Amino acid sequence: MKLDHNKIKTLGELKSAGYQSKSIKDELRENLLAKISKKEEVFEGVWGYENSVIPELERAILSRHNINLLGLRGQAKTRLARLMVQLLDEWMPVVAGSEIHDDPLNPISRFAIELIKEKGDNTPVEWIHRDERFFEKLATPDVTVADLIGDVDPIKAANLRLSYADDRVIHFGMIPRANRCIFVINELPDLQARIQVALFNILQEGDIQIRGFKLRLHLDIQFVFTANPEDYTNRGSIVTPLKDRIGSQILTHYPESVEIAKKITKQEAQLDSRQSDTIYVPEIAMDLLEQISFEARKSEYVDAKSGVSARMSITAFENLLSTAERRAVLAGDAKTSVRLSDFMGVIPSITGKIELVYEGEQEGAGFVAETLIEDAIKSLFPNFFPKIDKLQRKEQETEYDELVNWFFDSEGFDLLDDESETSYKSKLDSIGPLNQLIKQYQPEISKEDSYFLKELLLWGLVVHKKLSKHRFEQGFQFKDLYGSYIRGL
Repeated sequence: MKLDHNKIKTLGELKSAGYQSKSIKDELRENLLAKISKKEEVFEGVWGYENSVIPELERAILSRHNINLLGLRGQAKTRLARLMVQLLDEWMPVVAGSEIHDDPLNPISRFAIELIKEKGDNTPVEWIHRDERFFEKLATPDVTVADLIGDVDPIKAANLRLSYADDRVIHFGMIPRANRCIFVINELPDLQARIQVALFNILQEGDIQIRGFKLRLHLDIQFVFTANPEDYTNRGSIVTPLKDRIGSQILTHYPESVEIAKKITKQEAQLDSRQSDTIYVPEIAMDLLEQISFEARKSEYVDAKSGVSARMSITAFENLLSTAERRAVLAGDAKTSVRLSDFMGVIPSITGKIELVYEGEQEGAGFVAETLIEDAIKSLFPNFFPKIDKLQRKEQETEYDELVNWFFDSEGFDLLDDESETSYKSKLDSIGPLNQLIKQYQPEISKEDSYFLKELLLWGLVVHKKLSKHRFEQGFQFKDLYGSYIRGL
């Protein structure tokens, strides 16, 4: 039943309208069933969880469970919790002035009970929008029981001239103030064990006790916790009796394909409209960007237990476009396209997002980032060109001999960081064997995408030890492996 929140202002009007109380877990359950029956998407903007996490989360909501989302960083745990707000009724009536969102038909605080006793059906009613029914707390070592549950407020006692034995001196913490709402505690293992113990009663019996008061408030809260498996060894753990009181523990995961990862990155990246309008991003460049994260998650230099957040790809994409934008401005180009050499600009996004093991620390974060980019190129290369075997006989002919010979006969090939668009394309077009390979193996590629593919081919030959690449102050120089040395003899 949908009530007109603009007209109903008192308890009497609420009763006349036929309002019936229901718990938040029943509210979530009913609205979820309605969406499922209408085939409506419940958790919009969350990709890759359609057949794994989301069905489990829906089952937990239907079971009226408190939920723990367990997964590595950057796996949309908090986003899922925030999207649960869309399963709440749009408007909820509360006793006007209540600190803890008292239900007008089922008040639990002394304030609301006494107000209804005094005013009866004339008790004023307020309406709370569902967006205001979401509370979130990051678990940190300095969180106290008073923060979460409440404590005696000496200033209130002095101002009201009340004894400490009077329950009106209580200052409610975040959890009572989240009554009839969704309450999220992020990084639960970071919460000290003694604070976790304080949650036992709330989860099991739904009530709180403060400083020895005989105060039993039967709270109505949907709890959602998030946790990182790494925290269990590095910083803390969830105490066993608390885990026992959480109805469902749901495991999250990283995107399982590049296509899904691209959707997430494009959706989450914070771009300026000018970047979107002036910078063309080849789809191959997006594939390469996402492949870097996939390589990082299996790299021997990166701590797999820590994970590689989806935020790495998002910030790397933002840096990639900013690199292209800066280059275009310096070169005076009105429009430009992302180049493979622009990927050197994403290194700061990589080094700040990965945790290295000992071997990685020894090599250095910058070296590891460049290695991940090269590994991504190596993985992507066979999707467009014939595979280069690791072991080949010296006299064995390959599809790339003509291109390698072109570099053998030349003095080298320079691509500057701030090369203008015209000069960049002209230089790549000047390599005949390069153009021939693109035409032979990717005949349907668009003209705009072909230049990124040409660079990918050059970098691919470098990582497969067919060509050499040297960094100098203004850019990169591509050369053959031995020709320049032989010519110098």
